Amino acid sequence: MTDVAVIGFAQAPGERHSPATTNGVEMLVPIFGEIFKATGLTKDDIGFWCSGSSDYLAGRAFSFVSAVDAIGAFPPVMESHVEMDGAWALYEAWLKILTGEAEIALAYGFGKSSAGNLRRVLALQLDPYLVAPLWPDSVSIAALQARAGIDAGLWTEAEMAQVAARSQADARGNPKAVAARTGGGTGDPGGEVAELLSRPYVADPLRAHDCAPVTDGAAVVILASGGRARALCDRPAWITGFEHRTDSGSLGARDLTVSPSAASAGRAAGAARAQVAELHAPFTHQEIILRRAFELGDQVRINPSGGALGGNPMFAAGLARIGSAATEIMSGQADVALAHATSGPALQQNLVCLMEAVDPALTGRRLSAR
Repeated sequence: MTDVAVIGFAQAPGERHSPATTNGVEMLVPIFGEIFKATGLTKDDIGFWCSGSSDYLAGRAFSFVSAVDAIGAFPPVMESHVEMDGAWALYEAWLKILTGEAEIALAYGFGKSSAGNLRRVLALQLDPYLVAPLWPDSVSIAALQARAGIDAGLWTEAEMAQVAARSQADARGNPKAVAARTGGGTGDPGGEVAELLSRPYVADPLRAHDCAPVTDGAAVVILASGGRARALCDRPAWITGFEHRTDSGSLGARDLTVSPSAASAGRAAGAARAQVAELHAPFTHQEIILRRAFELGDQVRINPSGGALGGNPMFAAGLARIGSAATEIMSGQADVALAHATSGPALQQNLVCLMEAVDPALTGRRLSAR
């Protein structure tokens, strides 16, 4: 199979309440232009397009079809869609290149999270018979998970606050993060741990800084096959591991303090080799769970972009983690980077993408699709 690499990434600035419509076109057109300018490609060079979004979030059926307006009506394109984060759209695009059906593929994800009550919308992904009718919101479920870990002695509220403080500081250096432009997003960026811990709970034991901000946004990533990647990018981010796994959808059927699906995907992809990791952790305690699942030591830089705590656009945040990790390689900041995306309640489904700077043609490090 051919080698595949990330050669471009762009994302829209995260906003609390974007004036854009729910079809995403206003957010997508500028970043399509940005990524084409950066890579020297045009729309005609893209052999496959794949998007990730949600009809539930938009509030109407087949809402993603409207987003195709950002691509253009003519000429016809080969296009697909997943009702998930754009990270899973990238996985489909990766498979298209591996199977030889395209040489260059573009994946994008978008979401106007502020259009409705996000906490209630996400309740619709739960067990429709026993859980969803109770309308447990996403923050309350995360609070149950956080409390379970605290009671088991696996982490503390202080450790969660440390994650928040570091993420806020990193987000200040990312102009696309909500926290960089709103004075903190998930809390005061300059707040010390003790000050963060003095703030009120929003869902015990979670405080505002423990929760990712509701964010409108979009992201786009371009993949290319081996020969095209070498010609188009000075330092491509070569994909050497790409896996996703899922745990039970029943909250009572699994231990919420661990993530077996993340650990399994991480082992298969080689996550422990990473020098830097972009983890899609919408809550502070979930970063702790993921660090342990991927066996990441203290020497690994975690979420230098600020992560989801700096801005969490639904259906684009996971793709943005892959793009941000790839940027670490393309910019020469790292040689091995890990990206992670999650979907479902309490880290139910997890995707892992490992990228490296060294050309697989030189090392013989290749993988097969599973």
